[in-house]
Amino acid sequence: MPNSVKKHKEFPSTAQLLTEGGDDRIRLDRPGGVNKYGCSPYPDDNLIALGSSTATTISAAGFAAAEVLRDKLASAQNEYGISCYPEQYERLRQELKALCGVAGSSGIDVVFAASGTDAHLIAAQLIDHAAAAPLCAVMVDTAETGSGVAAALAGRHFSSRTALGATVIENAPLAERGVAVRVAAIRDANGYPRSAEAIDSDITALVASVIAGGQRVLLTLTDVSKTGLIAPSPACAARLQQMYAGRLSVLVDACQCRIAPATLRAYLDCGYMVAITGSKFMTGPSFAGALFLPPDAPRGDIPLSLLNYSARAEWPESKQNGDLNDVANCGLLLRWEAALTEMRAFYALPEWRVQAFMQKCADVISHRLQNDDTFQLLPAQPLNRYPLPVEASWDTVPSIFSFLLYRCSSTPHHPRVPLSREETARIYFQLQRDMSADKTLPQGDVSAELAVRRFQLGQPVLCGSGHDIPVSALRLCVSARMVAAALSPSGIGESGVIAQALAALDKIAWLTGDLR
Repeated sequence: MPNSVKKHKEFPSTAQLLTEGGDDRIRLDRPGGVNKYGCSPYPDDNLIALGSSTATTISAAGFAAAEVLRDKLASAQNEYGISCYPEQYERLRQELKALCGVAGSSGIDVVFAASGTDAHLIAAQLIDHAAAAPLCAVMVDTAETGSGVAAALAGRHFSSRTALGATVIENAPLAERGVAVRVAAIRDANGYPRSAEAIDSDITALVASVIAGGQRVLLTLTDVSKTGLIAPSPACAARLQQMYAGRLSVLVDACQCRIAPATLRAYLDCGYMVAITGSKFMTGPSFAGALFLPPDAPRGDIPLSLLNYSARAEWPESKQNGDLNDVANCGLLLRWEAALTEMRAFYALPEWRVQAFMQKCADVISHRLQNDDTFQLLPAQPLNRYPLPVEASWDTVPSIFSFLLYRCSSTPHHPRVPLSREETARIYFQLQRDMSADKTLPQGDVSAELAVRRFQLGQPVLCGSGHDIPVSALRLCVSARMVAAALSPSGIGESGVIAQALAALDKIAWLTGDLR
């Protein structure tokens, strides 16, 4: 089990704890002491973070908050454990509910999870455990959600190690009765988003087929996806919930956390479960998930299948039972402490200023991507949440900009051709390096200035083919930390934040030019 230490002097450091209490993805197994997402457990002020759709390295403020909490836990350690551990989780739970605007809502509970994938696993197991009929999960394709999400919904181990340190067989079932999974495509073969009507039609047909077969449905509504899409539409989910009352549950995958508090409340009022993370838009360290449960969520014992994934303090007291392991996942606790530091700074800003600045970012970034032959901005559908009774807010403004890379071609009919997935991945990693000492790159005043700057974008996402070349898209993302840096008195201002985003595109264009 994680963090099972006995003596004060052996209590792990903050950096070590930040890399514990998750699955294999959290390990620092990449060159430079980073995890698979390129993130370090230490602040890196020289890395410009523009990749919040994947992950963001912890900030100095987040690390300082985590360190204070780490020292408090170490001081409270005795031979029986950490005396203040449960109360710290409850403190975080109450503050998270307050920041998300549901503090005064009766019956809403929060379960902490080691990741967004773990939150999907918990939700599916809760529904399946409470249902008499076999469960089938209906979702959009995992390229837009997460590689382990389908396995988690299916009740299978999505890694070889669980959040509580158990070694398991990846893709093996957690329990005797598994969960079927049905998937609808969200993009076409060329990487363009399908219409909302087409996706809703496929989802409706899948749900009808599953219900006709005597199964119960867990419908996942993704708001928003890795590339900034909502699918299926909230209107489709509402129709299906009404049509199949008692036989269909809805889980909102809001793990990007690009939804305003009013939107989250509206989903909970519909009776939907909502999964979020503190590690995407909110820029907390990787692997900090939470599952919001509405008042009519399944009651009863927590399934035994979750015992290697979820510990007692991570559940509200009203849902704890004797089967839960009473162990400490201090890493998850510290990661949420850091995430709440970012959330406090973001939610302290006037909402109208946040919306205005995010719209300004969207306009400037989109204009650059649409007017430079190096890039092709992938089209996205408007963020339409009808019929939720919410007014337009910052969460209706696009904050993920997905684009393909192109280079010049000597072919008359195709003056430019897309970069392959391998070439795009190469540029993704080069962006994160100081390349000023790389003598193989083109020289000159502009390139030398760009070479030293380091940028982190969202990991490339598979996006079909172009000119018969399999391609992937990079993602430049606006985050809560960027907004706070733009609008807070101590930040670098609106122009400074936008200049950083444009500089990242400059470096990408420069690196792409080297491939021509």
